[in-house]
Amino acid sequence: MQQAPEYPTGKNLLAGKNVLITAAAGTGIGFSVAKRCAEEGARVMISDIHERRLVEAVDGVAAVSEHAVASCLCNVSKEEDVQALWAAASDELGHVDVLINNAGLGGFAPLVDMTDDQWNVVLDVTLNGTFRMTRAAMRHMMPRKSGVIVNNASVLGWRAQPGQAHYAAAKAGVMALTRCAAMEAAEAGVRINCVAPSLAMHKFLEKVTPDGLLEELVGREAFGRAAEPWEVANVMVFLASDYSTYMTGEVVAVSSQHP
Repeated sequence: MQQAPEYPTGKNLLAGKNVLITAAAGTGIGFSVAKRCAEEGARVMISDIHERRLVEAVDGVAAVSEHAVASCLCNVSKEEDVQALWAAASDELGHVDVLINNAGLGGFAPLVDMTDDQWNVVLDVTLNGTFRMTRAAMRHMMPRKSGVIVNNASVLGWRAQPGQAHYAAAKAGVMALTRCAAMEAAEAGVRINCVAPSLAMHKFLEKVTPDGLLEELVGREAFGRAAEPWEVANVMVFLASDYSTYMTGEVVAVSSQHP
């Protein structure tokens, strides 16, 4: 098993940019990308559905940021919350240069036992929430002829895994949404891409995954380890930055997983 590389220092890739990130509280990719954006010079606004964790996340990002860190509670499955978030972002940031759609919900349920509620809640947060936020962002960015949207998908949008039909369908939908939205936004100079991580390890993932499954998934990775959440965040930062100006509608795998 290879060890994770050293945590990289910022290179000001997002200096002067205003970045809005959903589901940025906790220990996963959302918080990591908020922290990386701040370390890269961006002014950051973060949202989440969990108030206590959001406050803690603000403190964590503020510790590495040159700018004040704004926040707003938001449940992306509710259109009124999405509209309130964008109103707050306009008040706090003036405009949003980059939206990072990280909000998503997983779970484990064999399809034959899956209830409508289990299916619907995963689709509504993971796919419909990304749709709502993307629609709002396009309405904000396209008149300005500028902006970037980075979505968080998953390799399960391509690959099969038992017990993950709802999550895989949602993430495949995020990929398709990314491609179609990118074509509609291109004429206005707005770029939309997404990442598809294989396995990024954090505490919450351990709590919701059946015993033994994480070990099995780690064994499929060429490096013999899961990604650190910040390794996925680095690719999101690249897609948000001016180093990816000719990329839109792309799904970038962040994976060392072999078939």
